[in-house]
Amino acid sequence: MNTVIANGKPVEASVPCTLEEFLVAQGFIPRSVVVEHNGEAVPPSEFRSRVLNAGDRIEIVRVVAGG
Repeated sequence: MNTVIANGKPVEASVPCTLEEFLVAQGFIPRSVVVEHNGEAVPPSEFRSRVLNAGDRIEIVRVVAGG
């Protein structure tokens, strides 16, 4: 286990792993979030191929629909 900085807080994670694996492990539904990885917006089509490593910084925002 190593640490990833998620939304400004250290989170223990089994890295390297894909962004999708990390999101699922943290209880997120990948299709319902927007993610920035090391300052770069990540399209959902890249969640399965984008690799997280120790020390990476990610920002996760839940998408909420409503009217």
